[in-house]
Amino acid sequence: MTLVAGIDAGTQSVKVVVYDAEARRIVGVANAPLELIAGEDGSREQHPQAWVDAIKICFAGLDPGVRRNIAALAVSGQQHGFVPLDKDGEILATAKLWCDTSSSAECNEIMDAVGGAQRCIEIAGNPILAGYTASKLPWTRKHRPQVYEELATILLPHDYLNFYLSGKKFTEYGDASGTGWLDVRTRQWSKEMLAAIDPDRDLSPCLPPLVELGTTFAILPAIADALGLAHGVRIAVGGGDNMMAAIGTGCVVPGRLSMSLGTSGTLFAYSDTPVIDPAGSWAAFCSSTGGWLPLICTMNCTGATETVARTLGIKTSEGDPLIESTPPGAGGLTLLPFFSGERTPDLPNARGSLHGMDTHNLMPALLYRASMEGATFTLRYGYDAFLNAGMAFDRIVLTGGGANSKAWRQMIADVFNLPVEVPQETEGAAFGAALQALWSLRNAEGDTAPLPELVNLHVSSDRGLECMPDPSRVPAYQQAYRRFLDHLAAVRSPHAA
Repeated sequence: MTLVAGIDAGTQSVKVVVYDAEARRIVGVANAPLELIAGEDGSREQHPQAWVDAIKICFAGLDPGVRRNIAALAVSGQQHGFVPLDKDGEILATAKLWCDTSSSAECNEIMDAVGGAQRCIEIAGNPILAGYTASKLPWTRKHRPQVYEELATILLPHDYLNFYLSGKKFTEYGDASGTGWLDVRTRQWSKEMLAAIDPDRDLSPCLPPLVELGTTFAILPAIADALGLAHGVRIAVGGGDNMMAAIGTGCVVPGRLSMSLGTSGTLFAYSDTPVIDPAGSWAAFCSSTGGWLPLICTMNCTGATETVARTLGIKTSEGDPLIESTPPGAGGLTLLPFFSGERTPDLPNARGSLHGMDTHNLMPALLYRASMEGATFTLRYGYDAFLNAGMAFDRIVLTGGGANSKAWRQMIADVFNLPVEVPQETEGAAFGAALQALWSLRNAEGDTAPLPELVNLHVSSDRGLECMPDPSRVPAYQQAYRRFLDHLAAVRSPHAA
C-alpha cells in the first residue's frame, strides 16, 4: 500500500485523513476539536500546543496498521496566524489568528507608512487587511513588548506544525502570500513592506526560508514514535488551508471556481500568472502548486450560522429541514452576518445586524434561513468582483463543512445561478494536503508527471450531491440579494469609520 496523510489544522478542529493512492479511497479519518480564546477587543487566539495535542489525539485514533504504512504527509493550516518563537524555538505567546481584528488600527499604520493601500498593492500585490499576519507584529510590539523583544522566528500555523514534525523552520509561497509582506509577483519577501511594519528593526532574520513545491523533509524520529509512524515518513511543504483545498477540489488549472464553506468562506480560482486587482477587491495570493490563487475571503460563514443556531437552541440536524420549510428571502429578513468583523467587504469593525423584522417573520426558522442567506450573499458580493474583472466560470466546486448541507448546496446553486459539484472527499483541505504529499513523494522518486495530472486522477465528484439552479427560486434570491446590498450600503459608512 502507498498511504499518504493530510493534516488540516483549522480554527475549530484538527482533521487527519489517510489516503490509499492505489485503491483510491480514504482508509482513515480522525478529528479533534479546538477551542478559541476570544476577547471583546476582537482578539481571537489559540495556543500552538493545542494544535499539537490535537494531532496526537487524531493519530492515536487511527488504526496502528494504517499509521505504520503512511509514507508521506503534508499539513494544511489556517492562514495568517502569527506564531512567535524565541531563539530556542520555544513559543512566546498564544497565536493571533486570521479572524483576529484587534490589530485593525495597525493595518492602516502599515499602509500609511508606505503611502497608502494603493502603494501596498504596487509593492507586494495586496493591501494590508484585518487578519493578515503583518498587523499582528506592531500590535505585539505595543501590547506584548517582552514577546516582541525576544522574538527570533515568525511562523504561520502550518509552518509551526511542520517545525513540530521535522524540526525545520520553513514556509512556502501560498501560505506566505497571506502575510502581507511577500511580493506575490516575484515570490520574494518585500523589504519595503517589512520596513513599514517596523522601521527600527530588520525583521528579515526572523523569517523562515521559502521552499519550493516538491521539497520534502524527514520526520523527527521522536515525533514518529509519538504518533505511531514509521521513521521514513517524508514531510511535504504543505500550505494554507485554502491552497490545500484548491488541490483537494481540483482547482489547479484555470477556469475552475472553488468555494469553501468553513468558519470563514472562501472563493478561489487558479491562474498561471499573477491576478492582482488595482482596487484590492480580492487577495492576490500565490498557490501552493507553482501558480497563483486569486481569492475572496469572508470571515463569517459557518461561524455565522452556528452562532444563530446556538442562540436559538437549534441543533445542527435541524438546520436543513428549517431551510426547506421556509421561502427564499426569509420572509423579508436580512442578516448582515458580520459577527467577527468582515474582510469582504472590508469592514473590520462591523458587527452583525438584522433588518426587516415585523410581527410575522420574527421566528426561529426564518432567522436561521436569514443567517445562511447572509453568509451566502456575502460570498456572492465577493464573486461579483471576479465577474466585474472579466472572470467567467461554468460551475462551483464546494468543500468545507457547509458542503455537507443539502439545503446550503441548493442555495449556492440558486444564488449564484450555477451548477454546484461536491468532490467525493468533502474535506478538501486535508485531502489536498494528502495529494500534495503523494505528488511530492512520487516526484522525489523520479516521477515527472505534473501535479494537475495527478490531481485529475484522484479528485472526482459525487454525482449524488450535485445541484442545478432551480429556475423558480433564482429570481427570489436575486431580489433578496439586492435587498442585502441595500442594507449593506446603508450601514457601511458607520462600520467603516
